[in-house]
Amino acid sequence: MPIDAKQTYAKRLGFMPDPEVAKEIARLDAHDDCQRIVHLLTSYEFPWDITRSLELALFYTYGSNRVSRLLDRTGEFRDHGQKRYDDTRLLIAHLMESGWDGDCGRRALARMNESHAHYTIPNDDFLFVLWTFIEFPIRWTSTSAHRPMTDHEQRAWFSFWRGIGERMGLRDVPHTKAALDAFVREYSKVHMVPDPASARVAEATMDILRGWLPDALRPLAAPIVYCLLDEPAFLAAVGASPSPAALGVVVRGALSALAGVRKVWAIGAYPNRVDDPLDRTYPDHRYRIEDLVPDRLRGRRPPASKLAS
Repeated sequence: MPIDAKQTYAKRLGFMPDPEVAKEIARLDAHDDCQRIVHLLTSYEFPWDITRSLELALFYTYGSNRVSRLLDRTGEFRDHGQKRYDDTRLLIAHLMESGWDGDCGRRALARMNESHAHYTIPNDDFLFVLWTFIEFPIRWTSTSAHRPMTDHEQRAWFSFWRGIGERMGLRDVPHTKAALDAFVREYSKVHMVPDPASARVAEATMDILRGWLPDALRPLAAPIVYCLLDEPAFLAAVGASPSPAALGVVVRGALSALAGVRKVWAIGAYPNRVDDPLDRTYPDHRYRIEDLVPDRLRGRRPPASKLAS
């Protein structure tokens, strides 16, 4: 049965999260039902948290010198940063909302694969990026959400993204999170190194974030991001300085306070839909999934896949 044809939930008393969502998740199979579980996690349980964590995940990929060199070469974040962000958000959100078996999810995955096919991308780079999409939501919910993902939810989250990787044609996708973690540790020793391309792409993305803020707050964008992404190897890779320790205390305290509010108040739409957040590139959400294409690829015929070894 399509995800969107299954049970939906409403806020209790008009403002509280419905505990039946977590109960349904607990009843489902972490592997066979991973698409439904991810839908429930992103639409009801952690919509704001998962969005923020995936933004950090994307930023973390710039620590890889090979990933950044490709992004720097395309110039998409430099020349069309807000569109590149919105396109990426929408494609990933459609996948999480409808799953790869849903109409929108299938179309989003096809669109992603067509864009990637224009480049020769090493399999290891894909695995590293896939890991960030798995790792950062788990990490965020354990420290900054109203509750951590349960072990059951973490297994479903991993199964979902592993399934995405398989449908992208990735080879040798590890069967466990621990094995993928071990792969990334070795990958990072080689590729999480200082590179001018990493610094340029990180700064171009930071300009997007600054554009969301009032002028007076724009100088805080980089320090806030880098207090949340404070691993020394990553900071060195993108040429960033550590943020003041006091700022980290303030930011994490604010996130903890917000998490406390969200525990009893389901802020925003319920369920949260792909097109609920503000969309700066597509007013009134007028877009086709097939048109979420990087500007430099628009009008070009998709080649056969060129996944590198």
